[in-house]
Amino acid sequence: MAQGRFITFEGGEGVGKSTQITRLASRLRAMGRTVTVSREPGGSAGGEAIRALLVSGDVDRWSPVTEALLMNAARRDHIERVLQPALARGDIVLCDRFADSTRAYQGAGGGVPADAVAALEALTVGATQPDLTLILDLPASEGLTRAQARAQANLGGEARFEGKGIAFHERLRAAFLSIAEAEPGRCIVIDASGGADAVEARIWTALRDRWPDLDARP
Repeated sequence: MAQGRFITFEGGEGVGKSTQITRLASRLRAMGRTVTVSREPGGSAGGEAIRALLVSGDVDRWSPVTEALLMNAARRDHIERVLQPALARGDIVLCDRFADSTRAYQGAGGGVPADAVAALEALTVGATQPDLTLILDLPASEGLTRAQARAQANLGGEARFEGKGIAFHERLRAAFLSIAEAEPGRCIVIDASGGADAVEARIWTALRDRWPDLDARP
């Protein structure tokens, strides 16, 4: 595989992205695939430094515009230092969030105008576009309950976005579903309800339908 495949996982809080990325990475590696797993905000040293600013502290620590600028600064460093080199090596890259999250969180959720979000995305992302985006979908209330339980277990260290309230999270869900509807060639909505095994099976079916050669040994 001369050029890698870039798969992003999107969705609201508590939908199980991290769990499913870990499971998919293990499955692909067992098949002999070279996999890079990353996340946003973060993924690179610079990105992780910015992440610490974004995901902790008071809910109103940053305005949505400031968040969008910080997210894109982290994303550009991540792209240059991690994503582009991994894809050039031919890796399968699995990324927990990417540009769609900025569209949803700072755009639909925070009210940053869509044209401003799009302009930042065009400047930051350029040609480094996902080949496939899996949008894990749950009712916002269910996902938020899961996320808040996780934050309590982790002593609330990265709970800033969970504190934005149910109306914000309802807007996020609607935004992700709208993105999927607008870009069906790139996006697949995955029902994230039920156990992790069932969700994993849905994701694997979606991947094999998209890339039948994924089962073949490299």
